[in-house]
Amino acid sequence: MKIGIVCYPTFGGSGVIATELGKALAEKGHNIHFITYSQPVRLDFFSENISYHEVAVANYPLFEYAPYESALTSKLVDVVKYEKLDILHVHYAIPHASVAWLAKQILATEGIYIPIVTTLHGTDITLVGKDMSFEPVVTFAINHSDGVTAVSESLKKDTYLNFKIEKEIEVIYNFIDLKRFSKKAKDHFRKAIAPFGEKLIVHTSNFRKVKRIEDVVHAFNQIIKTIPSKLLLIGDGPERTAIEKLCRDLGNCEHVRFLGKQDAIEEILSVCDLFMMPSESESFGLAALEAMACQVPVISSNAGGMPELNIHGVTGYLSNVGDVDDMAKNAIELLSDPEKLQLFRKNALDQAKKFDIHVIMPIYERYYQKVIDSVMAGQ
Repeated sequence: MKIGIVCYPTFGGSGVIATELGKALAEKGHNIHFITYSQPVRLDFFSENISYHEVAVANYPLFEYAPYESALTSKLVDVVKYEKLDILHVHYAIPHASVAWLAKQILATEGIYIPIVTTLHGTDITLVGKDMSFEPVVTFAINHSDGVTAVSESLKKDTYLNFKIEKEIEVIYNFIDLKRFSKKAKDHFRKAIAPFGEKLIVHTSNFRKVKRIEDVVHAFNQIIKTIPSKLLLIGDGPERTAIEKLCRDLGNCEHVRFLGKQDAIEEILSVCDLFMMPSESESFGLAALEAMACQVPVISSNAGGMPELNIHGVTGYLSNVGDVDDMAKNAIELLSDPEKLQLFRKNALDQAKKFDIHVIMPIYERYYQKVIDSVMAGQ
């Protein structure tokens, strides 16, 4: 198949999933065309089956904001027409689904019918999409997509709850490549950061309020009173300054390391004992899945799709959003019991294997073909 992929090219979960899916499909022999405003950060190798089409946005004095949607629409029309794409897969509802629909209408005037699959990732539904200024567009774009997928049952339920959706939504879970995300032999790193055998607790995110990183720090402050530990915070974002101040106020800065954005995150995860994700909202929990693949149990909130990934009492523990005391109690219990910790490590890996890209990718392939056949049958 010739597949066009539209996504945000950043470190965010939707962009990562879109890029990794495209790379895997290319390895399978499909021709993949990424269409976005800059090269995706995970598009880090050359493949004869991958093409990248940059959306150039002209800056006109007439416009207060650059007209990205119009530029993207024109680029989609151009790529579909001249690359003879079989299907467009757009990730994130705003603005990609509505832009794809407009491109589809333009192409139809020339007798070209391009099927569109829209994947909903989370905040495009649970946060941005519920804004009254966007809701009508999101609803229209979803209902006029030829296929719609969501990354968890929870997100599917939220979409039906918050929008008047008439389309059938297919749940296709997020995934990881277990060839990359697996436990690595990095004992030298562990000894450098925890020279006295301290336990290593880790959190990774884009440091936004919804991630509730302050809960991680408060829970850790309780943990170190019982178990010698270090906290590794991976990532960066608007909340970092506030979290640094919180660590100073609590007086535990010497036990907390801010590691910033990391490319080889699997190497850090490989030496950790526990992953914490206390998010207020989490459509799936991709960062937690990456940790589980590296045999790191998860202490998380029960928000959104997390219970579908992190099995309470098996791969880690779930707590209500904001229940720092319960998260700390569960962490202490697990870190204090070497046999249970080892069992949870094994369980975490077993659960992660269910979300390997080689398990999920064929589901997408079948779904693409189903959508293509349905659209072609209707012409």
